[in-house]
Amino acid sequence: MRRRSLLIAVPAGLVTLAACGDEDSGSSNAGDSATPEASATSAAPAPKIVDGPLPAITAGTKFGEKPTVAKGSGEPSKDLAVKTVIAGGGKAVAENDFVSADYLGQVWQSAKVFDNSYDRKTPLIIQLSKGSIIDGWRYALTGKKTGSRVQFSVPPTWGYGEQGNEQAGIKGDDTLVFVVDVQDTFNAKSSAKGKKVPQDDAALPEVGTDTDGKAPSIEVPKADAPKKLVAEYVLEGDGAEVGAQDTVLVQYKGVVWDGGKEFDSTYGRKQLTSFSLQQVVKGWAQGLTGKKVGSRVLIVIPPDLGYGDNPPQGSGIEKDSTLVFSVDILAKM
Repeated sequence: MRRRSLLIAVPAGLVTLAACGDEDSGSSNAGDSATPEASATSAAPAPKIVDGPLPAITAGTKFGEKPTVAKGSGEPSKDLAVKTVIAGGGKAVAENDFVSADYLGQVWQSAKVFDNSYDRKTPLIIQLSKGSIIDGWRYALTGKKTGSRVQFSVPPTWGYGEQGNEQAGIKGDDTLVFVVDVQDTFNAKSSAKGKKVPQDDAALPEVGTDTDGKAPSIEVPKADAPKKLVAEYVLEGDGAEVGAQDTVLVQYKGVVWDGGKEFDSTYGRKQLTSFSLQQVVKGWAQGLTGKKVGSRVLIVIPPDLGYGDNPPQGSGIEKDSTLVFSVDILAKM
């Protein structure tokens, strides 16, 4: 089991090493729709990937446009049929990456659309890992480049299995057809890409500005810690602002003000973290609210907005510690 994040807040001011499940927050708020999250099917062998058949895309043929897809003709393949409709020139997607994608899904036999992100105007951000998403997505998108439109058909074996998905009207013998526009991909080497912002206040920690995916340096001054929350851009991105209710995908590193000792880091775990700002300590929630996606943010959290006199056991954090974080906001989910 992976090391768990220290950031999840629980009642009475306690912070626990959170249960395995960061990936679950990668789903979009789809209401009664069915995102391609994994179902409780038994593990299936890797599929054979073939070119077709696949139904025609009859409208919305450009990248980013909501497509209209014809009804499947004849019997669908029992293998995973995958076609790159538009070849992008961006980063290649790897298994276990978090991908940001717009998509439409429909049933082969009826052409019934059971879900799409285009109408929500919010891409899905989800991890391409076993247990987080249906296997058809993992196998179809791995190796594709951002900027690509990929169409694929998923037999039940690599979809929702024999039980189907009653909520979405998917039966156990339905083959599914997806069109996916791959917007972006994130992994343990991802960094914020914003513009450098001067760090002129000598009373505050200085955070490194490298964007090579390695943990940035945090130099804490030999001075008294601020009594109030500090949240300043180190790199200012140009993405959407983070709202107080949002879920974010981040890289972060945390150190204690007194002595500068590191106590937590996604870089050390080599794994990104996603969480709702409703689930974290107050200093994180307040510090990230209003900041732009693509940014690196310095957050200095006084004890009353952090762990106070009850820090997590085994964290190395003393009571009433002021905490310093560098946070790269990679995406808003």
